[in-house]
Amino acid sequence: MKVYSIDGITPVIDPTAYVHPTAVLIGDVTIGPRCYVGPAACLRGDFGRLVLKEGANIQDTCVMHGFPGTDTVIEEDGHIGHGAVLHGCVIKRNALVGMNAVIMDDAVVGESAIVAAMSFVKAKFEVPARTLVAGSPARIIRELSDQEIEWKGMGTRQYQDLTIRSLNTMQEVEPLTEVEPDRKRLSFDDSVIPLSELKQRSGKD
Repeated sequence: MKVYSIDGITPVIDPTAYVHPTAVLIGDVTIGPRCYVGPAACLRGDFGRLVLKEGANIQDTCVMHGFPGTDTVIEEDGHIGHGAVLHGCVIKRNALVGMNAVIMDDAVVGESAIVAAMSFVKAKFEVPARTLVAGSPARIIRELSDQEIEWKGMGTRQYQDLTIRSLNTMQEVEPLTEVEPDRKRLSFDDSVIPLSELKQRSGKD
């Protein structure tokens, strides 16, 4: 990984966290226990402080940054989808930010809330706990069901497992030149599926 100090401040990574070698961490960044930081994520703590608390994940190509004197925080079990941008905001415990969403300065995403993919959460907007917001700018759509919150939790637990898998087995290798016979697949149970499929299985819209 690329880790840089600036003005004498060095990033901190808990030994139980996994940070992909292509991620970039600069300055005032703290990665807590059991966190996952994905490939090509950029956490620039060169103005404000950036904090990932226990069990949080921030996935491929995400960006965290903030204005001077601010804290950008992902609380425990926070889940940040591919390509999202967080700037000077707070993501509360067990909340999910969807792929390519943008969360602006002084916004707060409440506990166990979900920000839909591609949404724009404007500065100072507060997403209530256990609600779904979507759109550009994001607006409150409805309260989340227990099933949806449980689905979110299952996905986050998979990323916590991925942290362990990555620490234990990920290594840089040379590619094979052809597919081997009986190439094995990654093995998972069927608990982590798209939310739309989960609802279809349970007979809900």
